[in-house]
Amino acid sequence: MAEKFKAPRGTFDVLPEQAAQRERLFRSAREIFGRSGYRGIITPDFEDTALFERGVGKSTDIVRKEMFTFEDKGGRSLTLRPEGTAPICRAYVEHGMHKLPQPVKLAYQGPFFRHERPQAGRYRQFNQIGAEAIGSDSPMADVEVITLLSDLIEEMGVPGVELQIGSLGSLEARAAYLEELKSHLRSRSEELSDDVNERIEINPLRAFDSDHPGTKVVMADAPHLLDHLDPADTEHFEEVKQLLNAASVEFTIDPTLVRGLDYYTRTIFSFVCDRLGAQSEIGGGGRYDGLIAQLGGPDTPAVGWAAGVERILLALDEEVEIPGGDLFIAIESADQRAKAVALASELRHHGMVVELDLAGRSMKGQLKHADRINSRFVLTLSPGEPARLREMATNQQQEVQPSEVLEQIRRT
Repeated sequence: MAEKFKAPRGTFDVLPEQAAQRERLFRSAREIFGRSGYRGIITPDFEDTALFERGVGKSTDIVRKEMFTFEDKGGRSLTLRPEGTAPICRAYVEHGMHKLPQPVKLAYQGPFFRHERPQAGRYRQFNQIGAEAIGSDSPMADVEVITLLSDLIEEMGVPGVELQIGSLGSLEARAAYLEELKSHLRSRSEELSDDVNERIEINPLRAFDSDHPGTKVVMADAPHLLDHLDPADTEHFEEVKQLLNAASVEFTIDPTLVRGLDYYTRTIFSFVCDRLGAQSEIGGGGRYDGLIAQLGGPDTPAVGWAAGVERILLALDEEVEIPGGDLFIAIESADQRAKAVALASELRHHGMVVELDLAGRSMKGQLKHADRINSRFVLTLSPGEPARLREMATNQQQEVQPSEVLEQIRRT
């Protein structure tokens, strides 16, 4: 017997019933994005490795541990994209999008890749949807993108979700705070995890994210960045809170909130769901005012987010019924095949979902199959007899001309 294969560890197949769930999510996202003027963008599944090293940050877990990096036949180092913002900013710079009316509002969906330990809702190939508003430093842009994700979560009916917000301040303004935080960490370095100790000098904020028991004790009395914002950053954060209230978006302030990427500035946010346990985030993001300049473009403010498709669907834990088709055409004998194929083709061109028997079943088998696939109607073609149209829900049947089928079904 030939060897049977399975999907690689950390990946998964999306079966038809699961595809229906995803399509509902994608359809809702497209509608919500469109109402606020966000247009779709698609970037390659792999990019130059240097894009993520410079944009995401060499000190992040993503770059240090999680990227799928390979060398192509030309000796270039490429990486399967682990996140979406850096590629979109690369595209913004490469295509001169700073010349367009600002802000440029972009939305995306697609697969991403990280070498993580597979667990519920987290895979090595996963899918995200996201939105970016590039070219505005207004708190209104922060609130608009937050509202997009809030509306999507509400539209999907995801239960138990809380929005947490914070601020990292500007890169220049938080320099003094970072020195104070480093001093705090150094003074108790023996209590910290090895990973946090290694990153004290390059990314001390990541200590707030640590699950290490000793590190948690140290961070319990660590200074908070929200208490060290400069006046401009404080004003920005206060207006974000006021505008969220105006938009009727509920939130809590988390002074320990940080993000896993180095490019964030000022507003950061996370939507967490109490149904997902320790790995509770279903989406989040923030402002990244320095990233585009860091990638060689003009100094450009920006804000955005990404949400995990698998995380949202796991939180929903629902079954979406695959809708049945409009019509199944059953035939008594093989000499009706051409007539059935012609009629199905015509009706499909009018937008109807029409199926035919492709397995050579008996008439009884065809009717049973039509019932199993939840077809609304069955049209029976028999040689020398009028066609019969049956409504499956009521079992009512009538004789019809094939040319009348479209109008008859639309009328029902």
